[in-house]
Amino acid sequence: METKFVTRSAWRGTSLCRHRWSRVSFFPQACLFHVWEDWVGLEQLEDYLSFLEYLLWVFTPLAVVFLLPFLIVILLYLSILFLHVYKRKNQLKEAYSNNLWDGARKTLATLWDGHGAIWHGYEIHGMEKIPNKGAALIVYYHGAIPIDYYYFLANVILQKGRTCHSVADHFLFKIPGFKLLLEVFSVIHGPQEECVRALRNGHLLGISPGGVREALFSDETYPLIWGKRNGFAQVAIDSKVPIIPMFTQNLREGFRSLGTLRLFRWLYERFRLPAAPVYGGFPVKFRTFLGDPIPYDPNVGAAELAQRVQQAVQSLIDEHQQIPGSIWRALMERFHTKPKEQQHQD
Repeated sequence: METKFVTRSAWRGTSLCRHRWSRVSFFPQACLFHVWEDWVGLEQLEDYLSFLEYLLWVFTPLAVVFLLPFLIVILLYLSILFLHVYKRKNQLKEAYSNNLWDGARKTLATLWDGHGAIWHGYEIHGMEKIPNKGAALIVYYHGAIPIDYYYFLANVILQKGRTCHSVADHFLFKIPGFKLLLEVFSVIHGPQEECVRALRNGHLLGISPGGVREALFSDETYPLIWGKRNGFAQVAIDSKVPIIPMFTQNLREGFRSLGTLRLFRWLYERFRLPAAPVYGGFPVKFRTFLGDPIPYDPNVGAAELAQRVQQAVQSLIDEHQQIPGSIWRALMERFHTKPKEQQHQD
């Protein structure tokens, strides 16, 4: 049956060729090509290719917004690679200098500050509230990717000549290759005793009470997801240091998380697995605002102080962020900025 079908198909093709190419000198070659085209099904192949081209056109933007966050991870690994190279280059100097990594930190701070200026038009307001000497606890809102905090750390190094210690989640210390980066930039996993020790030694310390939970489950309405956490407030009380609230405008428009989907929330609550995909990397306008320091008061307990700090961060959100956030509006702010009241009127 199959042989008969091919023979009939070829015969039809030959008859059609004879009709089309009867006046052309290269009739046999053209006829054979036409029979081969019918037999292989090139017309269907062209349809398939057109369909694939359409799928590529549709899904390319989606692929881009999910791939851009990986660029930040690539930058982090490039930073780690630089530190390894720098370490090898300066092995002989280690015995003679107590500040082996100062040059590396300033170089990376310059690179990250340049990235923020170019890609996000990054601005920081209230830098004068960060002390030139002495300890302070910086409490900030956690984005899907806390890239604004990286820019802040870079500005502290470049403008204040200081390294701000940071508290990070345990899972960050399990990422392959991150150990050197975390050590050089004084990142700790957050026991209260270690935080108090850093502050009593006169260092700056940055912490986000919302942490990974806020990164995954907050959204463009910017809710603070702190729960009943007040350990950071107890750290400030034990260290007798002021707390400086911090918030970055349009942070959720730069990167967003799919953590609000039920599956990813279940994975985190059940296994503490932060598996929610992050998408974005949009070149929106970032502005970091530092609020007035909340001074140490021996008459205020940890729960009350935590509430005051949460209200201070919420006030920065209310003052500087239009809710719900808009990616398009945040992109346009790269070129023109309206007061928040006028944006509401529009």
